[in-house]
Amino acid sequence: MKYEGMIFRPPSEADSLILQVTVGCSYNKCTFCGAYQGKRFRIKNFEEIKEDIDEVRTYQIRRVFLADGDALIIPQKELLRILDYLKIKLNGLERVGIYANAKDILQKDAEELKALKDKGVGIIYLGLESGHREVLKRIKKNATIDQLICAAKRVKESGILLSVTVLLGIGGVEGSQAHAEETGKVLSEMDPDYVGALSLMIVPGTPIEKEIETGKLILPTPFGLIQELETMIENGHFTRCFFASNHASNYLPLRIRMPEEKEEALRKIREVLRKKDPALLRPEYLRAL
Repeated sequence: MKYEGMIFRPPSEADSLILQVTVGCSYNKCTFCGAYQGKRFRIKNFEEIKEDIDEVRTYQIRRVFLADGDALIIPQKELLRILDYLKIKLNGLERVGIYANAKDILQKDAEELKALKDKGVGIIYLGLESGHREVLKRIKKNATIDQLICAAKRVKESGILLSVTVLLGIGGVEGSQAHAEETGKVLSEMDPDYVGALSLMIVPGTPIEKEIETGKLILPTPFGLIQELETMIENGHFTRCFFASNHASNYLPLRIRMPEEKEEALRKIREVLRKKDPALLRPEYLRAL
């Protein structure tokens, strides 16, 4: 397999074959993200991708994740071609996952997304980060709240599973409560199948690092981040959702089936907030991106 630069994938794709079909991110301007620094965006040609697939054709591969940052930007015809070749070469393939941003999703209508589902795309990962309009503007997210909600609904309509990522701490201390409340409300409107809550960790060289250095943005304390988690969950109302804060960046790892385990999760969080005992949190040295 020929990988260019660092490869990132969702935690749930740990056992998947990572197939790099794009290099970098077509937008690459979010102030907090350093994942694709130094990468010039391009879509790999089919011959490169075909060669990588051929290399692993004898392995028993159940899941494939299409990297890099927003592989859904690939034109529909080419994306279907890749999916067809995966089906031909990987006999045991059950699911293909892919990162997407809201504008990539909205470039495709519901029928095009359904066609991707029919060819094996089983889950789309979409970054919301925050449901607060001003926070989204500040972090230069390449979408509005309305676009993100519309994109989420289009994915759901297609029958593809939707996983949404949010960032604890991205609103800073000043906007902490509003960020958490609004994010919970927007998540409710999106009604995803999965939510992954991560804590903001500062990547050297990103614009948000300068905001921290100049004092323009002050990060919440560990217990402040957990307070945000409580508020998001409290304001989140889902049909059926698996809500996880078990990413390595978080101080309090939780895995919650919503709505049935919501109240029990809130009870646990409130007990941690009441005690404010650092021993109950993931140690700093174990936190990572």
